[in-house]
Amino acid sequence: MTGELRPVSLKREGDGLKIEWSDGTTTFATWRHLRTNCPCASCLEERNKPPDPFRILSPQEVAAGAPVPVAMTPVGYYAYQIKWNDGHDTGIYTVEVLRKLSDTKQPDEQS
Repeated sequence: MTGELRPVSLKREGDGLKIEWSDGTTTFATWRHLRTNCPCASCLEERNKPPDPFRILSPQEVAAGAPVPVAMTPVGYYAYQIKWNDGHDTGIYTVEVLRKLSDTKQPDEQS
C-alpha cells in the first residue's frame, strides 16, 4: 500500500484546520471553506440551486455565527465526519476531499 495518502496530523489552527500529510505536505483549510463545501447530498443539492436573494437565515444559523467544528470523528481510515456549531453533521469528508479542499486557493474569507 505504498503511495496511500493519509493525514499524519490534524490540528485546529486559528480559523481552520492544518493537516500534515504522509507525503510530507502540510495544507490548511479555513472552517468556513470546509463548511461551505460540505460533501453531503443535501449541501451538494443546495449548492446546485440558483442563489436565493431573499433567503432568510434561520434563528439557529444566526445564533451559530461563523462556522466552527464541535467535533471531528474518524470514519474508518478513509474519512472524517465533522459536526458543526450550526447543528449540521451529515458531511463525511474523505481524505481525498480534505486534500482537495485544503489545496484549493481560497479567497480572503474574513468578512
